[in-house]
Amino acid sequence: MKRVLKIIAWTIFGLVISLFALGALFMYKVQNGFPVSYETEKPVLKLTANQPAILLFSKTTGFRHGESIDASKPIIQAMANKNGWTVYETEEGGVFNEEQLAQFKLVIFNNSTGRVLNDEQQTALEKYVENGGSLMGIHGAGDNSHHWDWYVANLLGTTFSHHPLNPQFQKAQVHLEASVDSSLQTKLPVTWEGNDEWYVFFDQPKDAQVVYYIDGEKILPSGNMLWMKDKNFGMGKHHPVAWHKTAGKGKTFYTSMGHSKEVWANPAYSNLIEQGILWSIAQ
Repeated sequence: MKRVLKIIAWTIFGLVISLFALGALFMYKVQNGFPVSYETEKPVLKLTANQPAILLFSKTTGFRHGESIDASKPIIQAMANKNGWTVYETEEGGVFNEEQLAQFKLVIFNNSTGRVLNDEQQTALEKYVENGGSLMGIHGAGDNSHHWDWYVANLLGTTFSHHPLNPQFQKAQVHLEASVDSSLQTKLPVTWEGNDEWYVFFDQPKDAQVVYYIDGEKILPSGNMLWMKDKNFGMGKHHPVAWHKTAGKGKTFYTSMGHSKEVWANPAYSNLIEQGILWSIAQ
């Protein structure tokens, strides 16, 4: 009997150790990306003439927000049909070359996580934006898995820390920043209710115009779990959730909202994305 109990105890201990190791490996991969392959073959682009072209890029090598990515595509395509845009959807990085990027008015990192482009492709995107192109990032595009200094500085202007874990999703009133551009102010609701995974950043975004914010004192911001004991802080009363910046001659627009497919069902959120695109492609 003692032998059986000893075997059971060691089996349970082994399972606990294995689960802990798998959890640690998963957290490492979320922060540093999964094994990466880079696509370098240039695609054949079939873009409609005389329509602004948008590159919708959804490649992930870190955590994949699959349901949000899938929900976003038909909604953004419907916006394109309404506004006369052409959308080129891809998860292949070969399009990130100077010649082909020049054919787009806007590149959207649609919950793209991890290292998704090689050095040459990153440089091509940097030049594209700094020479007058636009870059938009949605939710996971702002986590800390990209390991790309230019991208963090010019899309975000701050560094991701964590997101709440208990509870992970929380309702909050989303408020329009009073100083937002008039082109956005007249087309965005002053306040609306969002239910999302609210990203926490270490600082307010530098050299950015905030578009929307929440009251960070009205959510539970702690991201502490297991060995992480220093993620129990938030961003205070003024917690930005959408903002834009300039980068050389170009523009960037980012929203930390957009974790789940349900977020895309909120008309106020989809309107934010539509107006963000319109702002991004405007001359």
